[in-house]
Amino acid sequence: MAETPENLQAAFAGESQANRRYTFSAEKADQEGQPQIARLFRAAAEAETVHARNHFIANDMLGKTRDNLLAAVAGEHHEFTSMYPGFIKLAELDGNERAVKTFKYANEVEKIHHALYEQALKALEAGQKLKEEPYFICPVCGNTVAGQVPDRCPICATPGAKFKRID
Repeated sequence: MAETPENLQAAFAGESQANRRYTFSAEKADQEGQPQIARLFRAAAEAETVHARNHFIANDMLGKTRDNLLAAVAGEHHEFTSMYPGFIKLAELDGNERAVKTFKYANEVEKIHHALYEQALKALEAGQKLKEEPYFICPVCGNTVAGQVPDRCPICATPGAKFKRID
């Protein structure tokens, strides 16, 4: 009865969540004029990333690029076909409009991620390279586009000038 794989998965999840919490906390500390506290949060966030990576690798969860793409395709498909639709329905029943909005944004973007990962997988399996170009991320909904930023985000209408470039 080996519990270690489940413990590694739980530790990976916990460390990953701590990284995000601390990253967001650093942003808030910066906004509140607390730069040293922000640095502390960023340092701890980076350390949590080290822990998460170590747990992920120790649990043999990092495969070859093809395996990682297959896992990403499956994960994104699950999110937009099963997970988020259920979350949206429950949030609507709860009358939580903020949750409905964020779940709908994420659901739409997961479809895009799924398509991008499928495109990458097809190219990899055909022995082709993807076109070298930056990606752009909408800071409001997370929309992810390759190559050129749109004038406005088609999901949330955020101006394209606010998109973050990922090289």
